[in-house]
Parts: sequence; C-alpha cells; structure tokens
Amino acid sequence: MHSALFLIEFGAIILGLGLLGRLAGRFHFSPIPLYLLAGLAFGTGGLLPMGASEEFVAIGAEIGVILLLLMLGLEYTASDLVSNLKTQYPAGLVDFTLNAVPGAVAALLMGWGPVAAVVLAGVTWISSSGVIAKVMGDLGRVGNRETPVILSILVLEDLAMAVYLPIITALLAGVGLAAGSITLAIALGVAGLVLFVAVRYGRHISRFVSSDDPEKLLLVVLGLTLLVAGVAQQLQVSAAVGAFLVGIALSGEVAEGTHTLLSPLRDLFAAVFFVFFGLHTDPASIPPVLLPALALAVVTSGTKIATGYWAAKRAGVGVKGRWRAGGTLVARGEFSIVIAGLAVTAGIEPALGPLATAYVLILVVIGPLTARYTEPVAAWVGSRRTPPPRILAAVPSRPQSPESPEDLKDQAQDPAARA
Repeated sequence: MHSALFLIEFGAIILGLGLLGRLAGRFHFSPIPLYLLAGLAFGTGGLLPMGASEEFVAIGAEIGVILLLLMLGLEYTASDLVSNLKTQYPAGLVDFTLNAVPGAVAALLMGWGPVAAVVLAGVTWISSSGVIAKVMGDLGRVGNRETPVILSILVLEDLAMAVYLPIITALLAGVGLAAGSITLAIALGVAGLVLFVAVRYGRHISRFVSSDDPEKLLLVVLGLTLLVAGVAQQLQVSAAVGAFLVGIALSGEVAEGTHTLLSPLRDLFAAVFFVFFGLHTDPASIPPVLLPALALAVVTSGTKIATGYWAAKRAGVGVKGRWRAGGTLVARGEFSIVIAGLAVTAGIEPALGPLATAYVLILVVIGPLTARYTEPVAAWVGSRRTPPPRILAAVPSRPQSPESPEDLKDQAQDPAARA
C-alpha cells in the first residue's frame, strides 16, 4: 500500500512539473517560479501535504544540485576559467562588492547574525546562469558584443562558488576556526589540483572516459560524478563543488556528448530540487518577509545593472550594449536556492528560506523583463533629459548645382561635408 501511494504521489509530481514546464514555455519565461509555487502548495502548510514520497524527493533534490553543477562545469574548460580569471577579475570584484554586500547588510539589519549574513550575501550575489542563457537565446543576443562580458561575469561567479560553498558549509556545520580553515584549505587545494590536471591532462581524462556507446558514457560520467561528489561531501568540502570540478575536467567531444545525454536528467532532478525547496517553506511564512524581499530585489537589481554597465564599459562596448549587459544579469535562480537550501537544512534562521524563496520568485520573473527593456528605457530617459537642438535661421547663399565642380572640390577637402 505504501509503495502504491509513493508511485501515485511521485507520478503526480512529475506529471505536474511537466505541465508547468509546458505552461512556462508557452509564455516564454523560466519555469523556476512555477516549480517553487508547486512546492509551496504541496509542502508544510500547503494545500495538500505529501507524505510517502518526501524522502525520495529529498534524494532526488540532492541529485538535482549535483547535476546542475556538473552541467555548469561542462560549459567551461579549465583554460577558459584561467583566462577569465586573469583578464576579468576586476569585473568579478565589482560584482561581488555591489551585489553580495546588500545581502549581508540586510541580514545584519534584521538581526540574523554573521553566518546568515554570509549566506544571504551569496543569495543576492550569484546570477542565474540557466535563466540568463535562455533569455539571451530567446532575445537573439548570443552574437552581441556585450555577450562575452556577461559570460565572463557568470564564469567568475561559478568559479567563486568553488571557494564560497566550502566556506558556508563549514560555517553552517558550526566548526571552529581551525577546522574551518582546514576545510577551506582542502577545498582550495582540490580545486587547484583539478584545474591543473584539467589544463595539463584534460585530453587524457576525456579519452579515458570517452565511449562511442551512449549507455557506457552515461554510466561512467554519472557514476564518477556521484562518487566524487560523495567523497567531497565526506571531506566537508561540498558535493556541488565536487560535481562542478568533474565537469571542468571533461572537455571536447566527451563534454558535448555528456551534455546531450544528461540534459534531460538534469532538467528532471533540478525541477524536483526546486519543488523540494518549496516543500520545506511554509507559505504562511512568506508574507512577513515579502517587503524585505521586494526591497532587496529592487536594490540588487540596480546593483546588477550597474555591474554589467561598468564591465561592458571597461570592455569598450557601446552605451546600448552596456545597458543590455546590466539588465541581462539581474535574474537570480538555481544558485540562490542552492545556497539558501543549505542554510534551511542547517536550521540557522527560520525566516531565511521564505525570504530567499520570495526574493528568487521576484527576480526570476523580473529578470527577463529587465533584459528586454533596460536599454530602451535608458534610451527614453536619456532622450527626455537631453535638451532639443536649437534651430538656426537659414542663411541665404548663392544657389549652386549640387554636382558643380566647386561642390565636388569642397566635399573632397572637407570630411564633414562628405559625411
């Protein structure tokens, strides 16, 4: 009977997620807010709380985080990360300062303490790579000049997660300064080692993993990822960081084949993860934090726009491209929920989960709108502020034929006339 109830509940969840995904696709926006709302509806305090399948959903959610980070790592090679770190680190520092600080300050103002401040700083800092990539594709901006700037900032954020996640894992575990330092040293050492091995021996690793049989490739990569993630978690580093590093180590045809094979699994378990996060958030706890979440969303939307504008200006992109870069970076999503999920599991601050849920719901909806409309709105505001040009009275001149030798000679000598 328990098995039948589990199948009914889990089947209903998967079917519901599929229908919500189709609904989001019809209106061309991210399905993440719908998944979160579904979790709120079926979780504690929701319309129809689940029971039999909750444990399986929890395991699926953990696999979802691992696959999200693995697929993210597959997008980049180790050489790309090193190159971006060398050339774009000033943009990364500006991004961190402008967007992490508001979250930390908000947590301290609400009296949540330093650990919650570090967690909320990560929630407001990291943009959603998945949402942003989809928005740029939908708007046809993949080939725009500002796109490399956007991708560089996202790469730096993703690379920073390899350091940030072990830090908050140690803080949430409540370990002392010495143990936390050891954990961070291990994480940095492992990340550095993986990057070194990937740069020097990436082709050999990919050749070892490679297989012409999709089934064998899927089993080897998935098994390796789960194994490394488990070992990383055992070392108090982070399962997500382990998966991310495995993705970086794979390159070439192996990365492309793995991406194709694992994309459906990633989408399935990532959706389960968002539902699981919503399940552990009481809908009644959201209204009290809605105003702080809205205020934080407004502030950090402005700081992300400023980040993109500054980075694009530094790269020599035109004014319109600067505004487009800033507006595109606004969306938050999967990483913010991953970070908040760690804090919710640790139980450090009851209101942190609802605040993060409301914050992501707001920005995952606003993000595509800012990507589309920031540049035209900025152009409209600029045109309103610019005074109209003065009209000078026409000075009568000797009529001449536009094709006269004098005109042609003047045009040849005067660049302004030629323009």
